[in-house]
Amino acid sequence: MATREQILAELGLTPIWRRRATAPVSFADATKRDAGDVATATTDIAGDRRTQIFALEWDGLVEHIANCTACALSRTRHRTVPGVGDRNAEWLFVGEAPGADEDAQGEPFVGQAGRLLDNMLAALGLARSRLVYIANVLKCRPPNNRTPQPLEVDACRPYLDRQIELLKPKLVVALGKSAATTLLNVDASIASLRGRVHRYQGVPLIVTYHPAYLLRNLPDKAKAWEDLLLARRTFAAAGGRLPG
Repeated sequence: MATREQILAELGLTPIWRRRATAPVSFADATKRDAGDVATATTDIAGDRRTQIFALEWDGLVEHIANCTACALSRTRHRTVPGVGDRNAEWLFVGEAPGADEDAQGEPFVGQAGRLLDNMLAALGLARSRLVYIANVLKCRPPNNRTPQPLEVDACRPYLDRQIELLKPKLVVALGKSAATTLLNVDASIASLRGRVHRYQGVPLIVTYHPAYLLRNLPDKAKAWEDLLLARRTFAAAGGRLPG
């Protein structure tokens, strides 16, 4: 009797291809491979988004922020809060995130904390509309003013970095522990960060208290004034000139 191979040869259906034996892939290996693929794709998307943001000028940047859906805060915000002030500013003040008043008005540092910040600026001969730009790490309010989550910070960081690139400030002032530790990527107390000059994106950075904290802790206003004096000296050393 003819074999199967002989019959197939007679019908012109040879050669016969056989599947090469392969080692079985474990569930753990498959999961690790898929996780790696997802991580690579996520990194590529984040890189593309950052590149897109860094190609924007001021008006385009504000519009991009207004339409941002990169994190879950886009579903709970009322208004985005990109920042306010002089787009040719040499001083950049950075807080943590918008609060309820800021979320309603679309402007950072309003209400009592905003008035105190305005007074602090005035003591230096500055104003939020002149020589100063004010922004937050986050451009949307976290629900109930909770601490920003790492994914939210990562989503918003390109906006702040682009603002710094556009402004080219001579000095950054971090307002409060959260803003300071986020910008400096450290886990430290505000007491340990005050009183010295740090750097962010190559720009000198001074740490001081958040105005909302000072409203609750009046004795620390004297320490905040010391920080502002250090900021003024650092600004002058960087070639900045305060209004006469």
